[in-house]
Amino acid sequence: MSRALYRKYRSKTLDEVIGQKHITDILSRAISQGRVSHAYLFTGPRGVGKTSVARILAHQINNLQYDDETINLDIIEIDAASNNGVEDVRDLREKVQIAPVSAKKKVYIIDEVHMLSKAAFNALLKTLEEPPEHVVFILATTNVEKLPATIISRAQRFSFRAISIDDAVKHLAFIAKQEGIKVDDDALKLIAQRSDGSFRDSISLLDQLSSLVDSNDKKVISAKLIEDTLGLAPKDMIDQILNSVETHNIEKLVELLNQTFDDGISSTVLVTQLTASIRDQITDKPQLLPLLDSLIDVSKSPQPQMKLLSVLGLATFLKQPPKSIALSAPMHEVSASIVELEKLATQDKPTDSYIKQAVTGKVTANLDWDKLIEYARKNYIAIYSVLSKCDYQLTDEALTIYTNNKFYKKKLDDAKYRPMLDKCLQEIGIFGLDIHTIATALPPRDSQAAAIAVIMGGGEEVSLESV
Repeated sequence: MSRALYRKYRSKTLDEVIGQKHITDILSRAISQGRVSHAYLFTGPRGVGKTSVARILAHQINNLQYDDETINLDIIEIDAASNNGVEDVRDLREKVQIAPVSAKKKVYIIDEVHMLSKAAFNALLKTLEEPPEHVVFILATTNVEKLPATIISRAQRFSFRAISIDDAVKHLAFIAKQEGIKVDDDALKLIAQRSDGSFRDSISLLDQLSSLVDSNDKKVISAKLIEDTLGLAPKDMIDQILNSVETHNIEKLVELLNQTFDDGISSTVLVTQLTASIRDQITDKPQLLPLLDSLIDVSKSPQPQMKLLSVLGLATFLKQPPKSIALSAPMHEVSASIVELEKLATQDKPTDSYIKQAVTGKVTANLDWDKLIEYARKNYIAIYSVLSKCDYQLTDEALTIYTNNKFYKKKLDDAKYRPMLDKCLQEIGIFGLDIHTIATALPPRDSQAAAIAVIMGGGEEVSLESV
């Protein structure tokens, strides 16, 4: 049975480890000087070499040759995900007292150590701080933030980095040459990009693709083959989408998005490709920064496909995004269908002000308070019960709501109620307003009446015509 490529090409010595020289140099020097710590903590993303370095270190501490196939009784690997109970740790504490069978040190490698229970961590603390002279602990985790500070402080911590694309491409090219796999440079770069800094993932993907090429009797792994296999949009398609945004061609943008959706390309995958493309050319096109910022939020939307359409549509219409869009975060959610965007695109020479109003929804001058109250009554009764007892003042960019008391102000400021208010405003066509709440009554419009109200400690303005 053939071995997986990532196992076949796993590093055997610290010098062979790629991309982690800031760690391997320190460990090599410490071993050569005989300065071995009682506990090490390896942190970092998956697939960057934490477990491999732990195994190599365990063997080099004992002056042993490391081979992926060999087993040494004094080097014990524990998977904390399946041995995370307090009883497992108590059993470990008893076994560490036993001297090594043949090696100088007994080394315990605890992988995914963050999976230990709270009780297990407490049971491990004393042993980790003062283990027997013949014991070394090597802990590894992808989630260091889940470790108690007491555990972190008892070990020498080494932070592994994600592998750079250049390092990944060089290593993949080396493996491909050794294995006789023909792959072009664009494909190697795409594999490295899709692996998100993980050596293991990149090698596994190359392994998978090499099998696919063999089964189809093809000679070269190309970027096109990878795109088809992984469900990616072609690079040319990504370039065309961004070009449509830059040239304000909404019809072409809608056509391209429809094509990607019809081809079954996930909107989240499309966003990943778009952000990667923008990142690569951002120094030449800094005007795409607002779009990059907006694309980050697409995957968080309950309707990522519509959110992507909205974000790209806004960027297509606006030649220079307003400050509130370019700099504020997050952007206001804007719902727009393809039909609506096409309709806007076919308007006869729309003015800049009309486009800005149509896309951003900033029609604040037309806010109908009664309409807002009625909409809330029909759709969001919880917010209606508060809004119906409030007054308001409106300026170009701000809506000030006077709640008449602190209780209603607290309600409107609550994280549960504020999104309802934003939703109501958006659904009647109002976007981009800064909303302020004041726990008093609406001040009288007449300056003399306002002064009297201050002297009297407040009051409500009443129209005499209605009396």
